[in-house]
Amino acid sequence: MIHPTAFIAPDVELGPGVSVGPFAVIEGPSRIGEHSVIEAHAVIRPFVRMGARNHVHPHAVLGGLPQDLGFDPATESYLDLGDDNVFREGVTLSRATKAGLSTQVGSKNYFMNNTHVGHDCILGDGNILASGATLGGHVLVGDRVFFGGGVMVHQFCRIGSLAILQGLAGINKDSLPFTMVGGRPGKHYRLNLVGMRRAGIDGDRLKVVSQAFRRLKAQQDLEGLPDTPELTYLREWLNAESRRGGVLGFIEARSRNDD
Repeated sequence: MIHPTAFIAPDVELGPGVSVGPFAVIEGPSRIGEHSVIEAHAVIRPFVRMGARNHVHPHAVLGGLPQDLGFDPATESYLDLGDDNVFREGVTLSRATKAGLSTQVGSKNYFMNNTHVGHDCILGDGNILASGATLGGHVLVGDRVFFGGGVMVHQFCRIGSLAILQGLAGINKDSLPFTMVGGRPGKHYRLNLVGMRRAGIDGDRLKVVSQAFRRLKAQQDLEGLPDTPELTYLREWLNAESRRGGVLGFIEARSRNDD
């Protein structure tokens, strides 16, 4: 399963069934989970801790030094990856900037070619980054977010679960969960109805999210709305600390109703 031209440092831990292709480089200390595939010319830098069944395509670089001019390369920081992630050609993910901390990626995420995740980012599960999407440092991403091609997210932004960001969008503030975002600078313009239904959010639960979205658009509070799982998450998300000074604005002109 290990090609003879691959370089694997002595302090790398390989789980059962790991495959490593020609001229791949795995530096240590690192850990590669069981049945992961590291294809030709992929590079795994030190301090990467990878779960099971990840697939790293050619020329991806995981765990590179943070692109931070003040970073000391001797700092022991990490890149932690869950299970069943896919990293296509040219993907780059940086490890964290502070000793003992980690850039974190959950499970079942799909990174298309030439996407980038900056240092200290935290991503949940089931996210998709289309070609060229870029996350600056310290970005927080929920679950099942879709980033269109060429999306640029400013450092310290938060992207709520089940949001969808239109291709080439420029995100410089937090993006609400369950919404569709587009433009430069990015703005919310309607609910991600398709994504929510695919996630099993329909009927009365969907109506409650729609009511919440209308209130937020009108700068009203969410008092009196039912405590559905989505509203509980939304309230917690809104009450959490924001390093970017609040959420994106709304596009006023609409051609369709939000519900």
